[in-house]
Amino acid sequence: MKRRVNIAVGLLHEPRLLILDEPTVGVDPQSRHQILASVETLGGAGLAVLYTTHYMEEAERLCDRLGIIDAGRIVAEGTRRELVERIGEHDRVVVTATGPTAGFAAAAGELPGVHAARPVDGGLEVLADSASALLAPLVTTGEHLGVTIAGIEVVEPDLEAVFLHLTGRALRD
Repeated sequence: MKRRVNIAVGLLHEPRLLILDEPTVGVDPQSRHQILASVETLGGAGLAVLYTTHYMEEAERLCDRLGIIDAGRIVAEGTRRELVERIGEHDRVVVTATGPTAGFAAAAGELPGVHAARPVDGGLEVLADSASALLAPLVTTGEHLGVTIAGIEVVEPDLEAVFLHLTGRALRD
């Protein structure tokens, strides 16, 4: 309740900028949900929000632009996509399929934006710049080759992977 009251007090004078420093630390799941929904609503209404957090899923959900701070220095900033591209990560597309999947993987590897494609048990796995741009050509290619696609899973790199890449994985003192 204290966290919610703190946020309410900060909004009383109708600021143009709201600074929130880890507002969900130590709160119950219902309060966390309400705080995140409120911040989304405020941001959608045009209020500028500076939000600090150690929870990467909160940052992905709430923030248009991100800054990663390590040892008191900003080591990277940009949109989620810009940060992911900066570390060279790619979207991973896992296709569950039957039929000539080896040929499907070879053909998928030739599609624009694809970095690698390989057959896996029950389908294929593709690494690409943008899964959203790849889905339609991938399905069309599969259909053309007589592959039956049962499912497609897109795994995008997340901010936690970016954070760990930029700041290191080792425990710190």
